Amino acid sequence: MGDPFGDGDPGDGEGPVHEVTLAPYLADETAVTNAAFARFVKTSGYVTEAERLGVSAVFHLAVEAARGDVLHHLDTTPWWVAVKGADWRHPAGPRSSIGDLPHHPVVHVTWHDAQAYCRWAGKRLLTEAEWEYAARGGLAGRRFPWGDELHDGGAWRLNVWQGDFPARNTLDDGHLTTAPVKSYRPNGYGLYQSVGNVWEWCADRFDPAYYATFPTDRPATDPRGPDHGTHRVLRGGSYLCHDSYCNRYRVAARSGNTPDSASANVGFRCGNSLAS
Repeated sequence: MGDPFGDGDPGDGEGPVHEVTLAPYLADETAVTNAAFARFVKTSGYVTEAERLGVSAVFHLAVEAARGDVLHHLDTTPWWVAVKGADWRHPAGPRSSIGDLPHHPVVHVTWHDAQAYCRWAGKRLLTEAEWEYAARGGLAGRRFPWGDELHDGGAWRLNVWQGDFPARNTLDDGHLTTAPVKSYRPNGYGLYQSVGNVWEWCADRFDPAYYATFPTDRPATDPRGPDHGTHRVLRGGSYLCHDSYCNRYRVAARSGNTPDSASANVGFRCGNSLAS
């Protein structure tokens, strides 16, 4: 686990590189889609935290809402706008819909929402260690699931920002926001879009100092993250990542947020323990 290149922000705690041992497990090939989440909601009657709150964050160029529903820009990240009525059914605001987006990843889901879906589906969130191993697709020590170069023969292999962030997206990959979950080739383990598109919640608590205090005298088996902390791990980056400010679309990149946070670029992928 970890970043051998020194690419990451030191504050994210991507190093030192360390070895872990994992029991066999299962990982879904894609992030959970709108269609799958809709089945969950229809069956269970679940209401997401963003729906209960009545507001969520939408990227400023993607907002589809009446002026009165656009509440304010976020102070530290002004490209995010608090939009009344934005939720998983209305990812860009009340005037948007998932009607034509069944195969896009569900967004505006908190860590708690993801946990609820996993329980319903008989699955669980991946640990951070499981996520990274699966995301690498068998290529140990590489930046991306396909190698070390962002562009593979000139073609985009992931959904991230192109152009000048946050004002102009050239749409070289065809997507301003989310892409269908199977838009790009899978990695060596058959997982689609483990980097880019949407951030994916993991089970662990997030602590930037966690790797630095990791055992170094023996491999760690099935690590579960810190015992305490206010944030949960997010992995993989999203369609808003750009190397001018956030190159967290690498397999080693780490981030975190509070478990009740939701936005238009956060989703999740399920996994499970492998039955013996």
